[in-house]
Amino acid sequence: MGDTALVLGGGGHTGVGWEAGILYGLAEAGADLSTADLVVGTSAGSVVGAQLASGLLTPAELYERQLVDPSGEAAARMGPGLLARAAVALLRSRTPEAYGATLGAMARATATADVAERLAVIGERLVSHDWPERRLLVTAVDAVTGEFRAFDRDSGAGLVTAVGASCAVPGVWPPVTALGRRWIDGGTRSGTNADLAAGYRRVVILAPIAAGGGVLTSARAHAERLRAGGSRVLLITPSREAKRAFGLNVLDPARRAPAARAGFAQAAEHAEAAAALWADRP
Repeated sequence: MGDTALVLGGGGHTGVGWEAGILYGLAEAGADLSTADLVVGTSAGSVVGAQLASGLLTPAELYERQLVDPSGEAAARMGPGLLARAAVALLRSRTPEAYGATLGAMARATATADVAERLAVIGERLVSHDWPERRLLVTAVDAVTGEFRAFDRDSGAGLVTAVGASCAVPGVWPPVTALGRRWIDGGTRSGTNADLAAGYRRVVILAPIAAGGGVLTSARAHAERLRAGGSRVLLITPSREAKRAFGLNVLDPARRAPAARAGFAQAAEHAEAAAALWADRP
């Protein structure tokens, strides 16, 4: 059984900001989660996870990066039509793979940005393009079969490609090709994919989008299953104040800084529990 795991869920630009704020606030309070033996990153969490696991940024520096003026960054949006199609697909799908395949077909049929340009944007956000020594899992879903995959340094996929795949929101960003297959957002299987932390004794889950439904397992259900398997688990989800800071569009880079500040403020609510868990105290 492993020791410590940090699970970073998806949630757009606001998810990146909020997670960075939480991580900085907890580190300031004595719980530096960047020391985790395992980091699991899904979508927005893959961006945060890759930066944190690189060892090239402190939690404070990661937080400060979220406060930079986002001028020049294009806002994206999941329009009502796209959301409606995704909701119908969720209701009709009997397995996560079926849901992923349906969203993958939608992604492949939708005209979006050029994939090379998208990967260039991802590359600019990462402080290193090399897989870290620390164990990092980056999640994605096959755009044809709906099969789930967790990329790591031994998978054969480059880090920028893996993170780009994990962030490929269907209908918003293009599927990304890796290992001869096309991939979409790992969040189409689960907002956190926290089951990848099974076997680790102490697990912290940061879930910007905690809800589940249908074939999508919620963050809370993942946490309960990990506890049933013997793990100590702390699940942190956005406060009311944080949700207000997110606004109506999580893909708007202008909301990243407010989300980061809200995450930093919220960290105080969880500092004692996080410090106790990370220090392996009762």
